[in-house]
Amino acid sequence: MLLEEIDKSIKTYPDFPEKGIFFRDIMPIFSKPELFSELIENMASAPIFKDVEAIIAIDARGFLFASGIALKLGIPMIVARKPGKLPGHLITKSYELEYGSNSLSMQIESLKPFQKYAIVDDLLATGGTVQCVSNIVKSLGKEVLGLLVVIELSKLNGTLKLDFPVFSQISY
Repeated sequence: MLLEEIDKSIKTYPDFPEKGIFFRDIMPIFSKPELFSELIENMASAPIFKDVEAIIAIDARGFLFASGIALKLGIPMIVARKPGKLPGHLITKSYELEYGSNSLSMQIESLKPFQKYAIVDDLLATGGTVQCVSNIVKSLGKEVLGLLVVIELSKLNGTLKLDFPVFSQISY
């Protein structure tokens, strides 16, 4: 029932942000507090959280899910942000998207206390964004135990770039 309600709530926008891309919009979920709450409960029960010390949330929609999960589980949350959004001593890496390139930064101080992480985002497409976060974590000698997303675009084979388990609520 939950997954059917989520699926019905997700809107698809063809040719956004550019021609040929079908954008899956999770924002309507947030206008349904009971559905959002149930989704957070379901996501928080994923087995990847068993041994993690902190959650990494990916800019920006990943913040919305990771913060609820972190609060529910009492696990610290760290953010991976787009360029120019974080102060302090940063580690930054670039990555390719299905329609361009970008980079992500994380504060080194926020990563220091923890060794094992779960990554949370709204969507897995080609895997470039998640791989970027994983590369940041691993460059510091730390470990990613898994990824949790609401949507996986399975036809884009994003999981092939990752060397850890992926848990998705819905696949298209």
